Amino acid sequence: MGTIKLNNIDEMYPGQSILLQTGQLVQYGAGLFGYNTIPLLVRRKVEQIIVETLNNYGCIEVLLPTLQPDTIWKNSGRYDGYVNDGTMLITESNKGTFCLAPTGEEAMLEFAREKLKSYKNLPVTYYQIGEKYRNEIRTRGYLLRGKAFPMLDAYSFDADEEGMAKSYENVRKAFLEIFERIGMKVIPIVADNGAMGGKKSEEFMLISNQGEDKILYDEGTGIGLNTEILEKENYQEYLKEEYGIEDISNFKEIRTMELGHIFQLGTRYSEMMNGKYTDKEGKESLYYMGCYGIGVSRTVAALYEQCLLNDPKWGPCGFAIPETIAPYKVQIVPKMDNEEKVKMANELYETLQKEGIGAILDDRENINIGAKIKDCKVLGTPYLVVLGDKTEGENLELEETKTGEKTVLTVKDLIEKFK
Repeated sequence: MGTIKLNNIDEMYPGQSILLQTGQLVQYGAGLFGYNTIPLLVRRKVEQIIVETLNNYGCIEVLLPTLQPDTIWKNSGRYDGYVNDGTMLITESNKGTFCLAPTGEEAMLEFAREKLKSYKNLPVTYYQIGEKYRNEIRTRGYLLRGKAFPMLDAYSFDADEEGMAKSYENVRKAFLEIFERIGMKVIPIVADNGAMGGKKSEEFMLISNQGEDKILYDEGTGIGLNTEILEKENYQEYLKEEYGIEDISNFKEIRTMELGHIFQLGTRYSEMMNGKYTDKEGKESLYYMGCYGIGVSRTVAALYEQCLLNDPKWGPCGFAIPETIAPYKVQIVPKMDNEEKVKMANELYETLQKEGIGAILDDRENINIGAKIKDCKVLGTPYLVVLGDKTEGENLELEETKTGEKTVLTVKDLIEKFK
């Protein structure tokens, strides 16, 4: 690739504007994007963290089709609503009408009903990471609100309300751990179940001026409320009973971005779609369900906006992707007209590759070191090694792109640091 120049960066979403200008994201239409290598690898790392964490919490990964027959949506009674409001994309063929799934409750219940026929099979939480499709009338913020987007959706199945509450709390803890591992401080806030139905729900919010939501937040306790809750007639009783909140006088309004949402659904979908198991007495009983979601692409977008670098002179100039997420830990920039430094750079690159440490070797000709350093920041690589005239002996100068802090160390020290 050539050197990258940034112009007319979107003030509201500078991070994603840089990704688009540099070809790391490609827009095919409103709300439709393709990923180049590095953002795709960042997304894969987010997905890996989700999978590892949910597996550790006893959840089971599955994968269901996103193209689904209209019959399962008609069975739940949600088909007409989704089609009439234009949310669901459908296609008609001589084999029937098919839907691109905007969410996964119906398909998961169809899947679970064949597997969970007895109380002996419960409790269980299934999850998947797959594409969802919503014909958003107002796409906003590039990846933050698109028409096609990868999503983690999980569903718990229990024998009773008490079991549902335990499964809900289990996934809630998993979600907090997921966002902590990604490096994003989220606030679980009391929310309205809205169209999903059910009794209790919480949104996982990131404090951000780019967010569409306004919440009430108590800094002292770390508790947040969606302002929609206050529209409930019995909101005071509801907050006290479900969340133990008796006084909201200390809560202040802040702007946030929703990255995840969890619900206790109860038996609503089981009733609509005949979701039953045989209990200990041999009688048919309805599943108690929970539903849990994380917007994967939205999380990636929020991460890029969060790790944006601002140059005092030029403004937004790139990223410092967190080391735990970055697919490439270090970028090696040798002075190309110095054979010794080029050889040293190649040896360092090969050594890091053998150790399983992601590295980029910038060996482009006829491009000065300053331009390469700018490109390193555009790609979001958290560390930089420049092998120029000042480099002596076996010592390397490692620069942290976020802070500009420099450390002198050996190759062995470098490997130990990234290991």
